Formats: sequence, structure tokens, C-alpha cells
Amino acid sequence: MHKNEPICDNCINNRMSIFNSLSVKEKGLLSRNHRCIDYRKGEIIYLEGEKPTGLLCLSSGKVKIYKEGIGGREQIVRMAKPVGFIGYRALFAEENYMASAVAIEDSKICVINRDMLFKVLSTNSNLSLGIIKSFASELGFSNSRTVTLTQKHIRGRLAESLIFLKETYGLEEDGKTIKVYLSREDLASLSNMTTSNAIRTLSNFASENVISLDGRKIKIINPEKLDLISERG
Repeated sequence: MHKNEPICDNCINNRMSIFNSLSVKEKGLLSRNHRCIDYRKGEIIYLEGEKPTGLLCLSSGKVKIYKEGIGGREQIVRMAKPVGFIGYRALFAEENYMASAVAIEDSKICVINRDMLFKVLSTNSNLSLGIIKSFASELGFSNSRTVTLTQKHIRGRLAESLIFLKETYGLEEDGKTIKVYLSREDLASLSNMTTSNAIRTLSNFASENVISLDGRKIKIINPEKLDLISERG
């Protein structure tokens, strides 16, 4: 079970957050009008069709945003890391969520009150610009992924997904192991392929000494070759 926590300042006072430019008074207003919720690995944060109640900030952990397609097949459309926002398109568009979000490891989500957020936005152009930049960046990524998932072959799609995970979550202390451990199903969903194809392609990469596998841990042995596979598609 997840639990409510009264205060979590990581999203508001973190120097990497778009809220970093706010005044002390504005930060205080948002801090007094937000709550944080702990989610266990595998717990649903929100479901497609639900209505947003506030701005969701991922304070800690990792989250996947996915959409169910034909026959219930899952397609991961985005991966979130701290201190990023999730589901904010629906909030600002005043629409219901078009996808679902689930914690892929124990995570903490801060929910900032919608009315208080909009009050600060109405008087702070820097915050508004920061959110516009976030929208623009996400749109650019989505456009790029659309091309990748429709035009690249299986090897290129999976290679790009591994590079994306490395760039999003970083590497372990060994400088080689991707710091997120996805199931084969999730890797397939992220790469728009069947699970059997993902398993087979991973095995091929391992036999070619591009990567090594240890359960869900993936170590990149030859990053140059992985880049080349991704580029050639």
C-alpha cells in the first residue's frame, strides 16, 4: 500500500527543477499545497481515461508511461526519471489521461495542487516558459521516436532503446551497466516488437559481444557498435 506524506521538497526546491526560478514566497505557496505519495514497484499511478487532479512530479524512482493498443498490447510511450513531470499534457489541455503510468521501482510522486499551480503560472513568466520548453522537448522526442519505431528494423529499434535507457538513467559505477532493470516484455514494448523478438535480438547482441546479460541487468560492452547498429537501423 502507498501512503500520503505531507511534505516532499525535492520537486520544488531541487536545483534541476523548473521551479528553481521561483521566489521563496512562490515556492512556499506550492510547498503548502502539495502532497507526496509513495508507490511500490508495479503500482499504478494513474490510468488512461482518468482526470488529472494536479501536476505530478516524480521525486524519486522510475516510471513508465504506456498505452494499450489492439488486443491489449502495451506500448511504452515514455520513461520518466526524477525530477521530471508525468501526465502534465492532460492537465494543461484539460483532458483525461491518454495513457497510463506505473512505477517500475519504488517511487515517490508529488502532486501539486492545480489551482495553486495556475495561480503561480499567471504571475511568473519564467515558469510558464519552462513548461513550454518541456512540452517542446517532449514533442521533439515523440516525433523522433515515431520515425524510429516505424522505419528502423528490429536490431536498430532495440539498440536505440538501450541507448535511450542509458542516456535517461545513466550507468552503474562500473560505467557499463544500464541503471534500470526492465523486463524483456518492457524492453519489447519500448521497442515496438514482440517479446520473443526482443529476447532473440538481445541474445544476438550478447553473442556479438555488444552487450552482456545478467538477468535484467544489461551491460554495454561495445558502445560504438551499439551506436552503429542504431544508426543503420
